[in-house]
Amino acid sequence: MTYYGARNLADSFRTVRKNTLVIANEIPEDQYGFRAAEGTMSVGELLAHLAISPMWQIDVHGARIPKIEIAFFGQAMQKAKAAEQALRSKADIVGALTDKGEEFARFLEGLDEATLAQPVDLPMGGKTRFEMLLGPKEHEMHHRGQLMLIQRMLGQVPELTRRRQAMQAQRAQASA
Repeated sequence: MTYYGARNLADSFRTVRKNTLVIANEIPEDQYGFRAAEGTMSVGELLAHLAISPMWQIDVHGARIPKIEIAFFGQAMQKAKAAEQALRSKADIVGALTDKGEEFARFLEGLDEATLAQPVDLPMGGKTRFEMLLGPKEHEMHHRGQLMLIQRMLGQVPELTRRRQAMQAQRAQASA
């Protein structure tokens, strides 16, 4: 018995994606070309990357592939890059974040405990499917931190910060 299964994976991914969508919607489209520094992804490229990046996991775990060769990652990255580049407008990107996010969450919900426990042989060592499927959420949270910093650079206060500030103000009023 596990304490964190497929439903939990799906729910936590949906929460992370919901917060990413808030940022994607708050940043104006004319700022989607903004780059925090030379050599980094623009806001639009970063959001498109988040929309597409979990999808290779469906291919691997849906087919129950037991071993992933290094060549697979190169092919998956090329396919992902093409899909990311096809997302050109804010509407395209937000639509993909929404649709692909829900597709991935539904996939997670459909997995059983035995599947999540299966080992997968990787070039850099083995992991269980469960460990691998935690990756997209962790990856998105990493990039969302970058997006929140970019929001600050653009003069915006991120929604999660505004929410925390509102809770602090409520507590201060309640204790006054």
